[in-house]
Amino acid sequence: MRKTFLIQFGVSASDNRKSKIKNQKWAGFFAVLIVLTACGARTEAQRAEKTPHIGYLAPAKYESREEAFRQGLRELGYVEGQNILIEWRIGEPRVDQLRELAAGLVRLKVDVIVATSTFPVQATKDITKTIPIVFAGVLDPVGSGFVSSLARPGGNITGLSLLAPELSGKRLELLKEAFPKISRVAVLWNPDNPAAARLLRETKAAAQELRVTLQPVDVRGANDFDGAFAAIRRDHSHALLTIPDPLTNREGRRIADFATKSRLPAMYDIVETMDAGGLMAYGVNRLDPYHRAATYVDKILKGTKPADLPVEQPTKFEFIVNLKAAKQISVTIPPNVLVRADKVIR
Repeated sequence: MRKTFLIQFGVSASDNRKSKIKNQKWAGFFAVLIVLTACGARTEAQRAEKTPHIGYLAPAKYESREEAFRQGLRELGYVEGQNILIEWRIGEPRVDQLRELAAGLVRLKVDVIVATSTFPVQATKDITKTIPIVFAGVLDPVGSGFVSSLARPGGNITGLSLLAPELSGKRLELLKEAFPKISRVAVLWNPDNPAAARLLRETKAAAQELRVTLQPVDVRGANDFDGAFAAIRRDHSHALLTIPDPLTNREGRRIADFATKSRLPAMYDIVETMDAGGLMAYGVNRLDPYHRAATYVDKILKGTKPADLPVEQPTKFEFIVNLKAAKQISVTIPPNVLVRADKVIR
């Protein structure tokens, strides 16, 4: 009966054994395939986990600075979207708003946060003590309490200083040299900036030597400028100077327009203001620190601790004179000042 049953369904005992062997081979094949697929998925996951994840926090949009940072990364072999991920967070020059953006980057567990200037660092430093923070343009990192010293930063913060205190007096000196008759200078500054008080003291020390009276005028937000401009007119200042700050930098065009309409010679700390019609600017080449910040990021990603990376001071400075702006307010820049300019806009 057993033999009849097998013949009836067209299956012999020999065929049955062959079928079992074939099924075993296919089972082995699929088992190997599953293992290889799992290994491939694990490899891809590991590769994704190894992709550096960077946070970038700034108080204003500066495309040229962001591109300088990208370029610095590219020169070190990092290409955004391929072997490095960047979370761009652009806010306002207000610590409370920047603190929210910083908290978001911390939640993402980024490997490094590039907190570009004083306010972003101030907003980030109290949120994380473990994620490395690299700054690209802090006015006074020691005085602001961000690092213990330039040579030995300590903690999780390091980066590139603007060396601003030493430059504040130089700006007033150049302004006085260009316009020897000025004796009263209005100074726009933001008291909320932790570095501003020291910068103002440096400027006052230079003013005393130059026999110039300063008129400090507070600006804490965009809505303060109309009142500040009215105070400068009321006090009959002879010239205008800005203390480095994200707020005055962002409002550069507005300040330059006021100076032009009021026929006030003005000295700025940021060369970008020249594109907005500013008369003179002296300060650090702002693109260079952003380009150099990529080097700090690279070293940290390769295992160096921020505490072991000394704060770098600037080596590139620029003095720019805008003769178009001089013509608009009917002033002449002396030849001895022009010859010292790195760039003259005609």
